[in-house]
Amino acid sequence: MTYVINEACIDVKDGVCADVCPVDCIYEGGRMFYIQPEECVNCALCVYVCPVEAIYPDDQLPAGSAAFQAVNAEFFGPEVTGWGAPGGVDGVHRTALDHPKVADWPG
Repeated sequence: MTYVINEACIDVKDGVCADVCPVDCIYEGGRMFYIQPEECVNCALCVYVCPVEAIYPDDQLPAGSAAFQAVNAEFFGPEVTGWGAPGGVDGVHRTALDHPKVADWPG
């Protein structure tokens, strides 16, 4: 299991989730944050602090948010950032890019 950030984060980007993450697996995109699934240690700290309830275990995503499991994973793949598993947030791994589904999200 890993945690997933869904559409409730789009254009909110509060950032407290990234602040509390003990392994720095929450990365900032242009319109939302994304969890790198291979780096997530399933601690759930992010869930408890998210002000918009945008973070769920991958097996408990609301029905309309199921696609965001792939959105989070694909953000790190060659189709968006190409970062793979960078090993934690740093000054290099910040971007204005988003997954196409997020970039095209009405706002």
